[in-house]
Amino acid sequence: MARRYDTNDATDRATGLREAASAVRRGELAVLPTDTVYGVGADAFSPEAVADLLDAKGRGRNMPTPVLIGSPNTLHGLVTDFSEAAWELVDAFWPGALTLVAKQQPSLQWDLGDTRGTVAIRMPLHPVAIELLTEVGPMAVSSANLTGHPAPEDCDAAQEMLGDSISVYLDGGPTPGIVPSSIVDVTGKVPVLLRAGALDAEELRKVVPDLEVAN
Repeated sequence: MARRYDTNDATDRATGLREAASAVRRGELAVLPTDTVYGVGADAFSPEAVADLLDAKGRGRNMPTPVLIGSPNTLHGLVTDFSEAAWELVDAFWPGALTLVAKQQPSLQWDLGDTRGTVAIRMPLHPVAIELLTEVGPMAVSSANLTGHPAPEDCDAAQEMLGDSISVYLDGGPTPGIVPSSIVDVTGKVPVLLRAGALDAEELRKVVPDLEVAN
């Protein structure tokens, strides 16, 4: 039976975060609010938990799961060949609605799907998400919906779709924004905007003027 906690209540929030952290460490799934939509998360370093996440969503390995982190410092252990432009994007837009696709450290023992040696990574601008990520470390997080359905803007919608496949739901009320994060590929010499979301090319070019836009 899934447990749900109201993170706008101080006591419920403390209990919910503790229970969510314990669930993630056990290899179970938790739903959490972010600054875009609700996400379903698992321990990024547990292949079994990530597989359960994909199963819960009805999603294949051809759509790998992004990773959320609680601090930019965590990047040092996760990515390699991270360019100066990539760090400038981090400094300007994290925490926030910018996902960076980078080359992952070859030594990492994780399985996020068919990533071809890359990882999509973001630091969300949401206190509940940050607190959970700080407690448990990097999490594989995808929008908390069944594949093909709208991404949930509140916990009710997430729970209606995912039900008891989730151990803990953290209910933070409606999310502040429904526009997805922008995705920028920083694996090459020039950053490439793969998806314009909360940040458009014009905004990003204020930081990285040579940004290209994918066709």
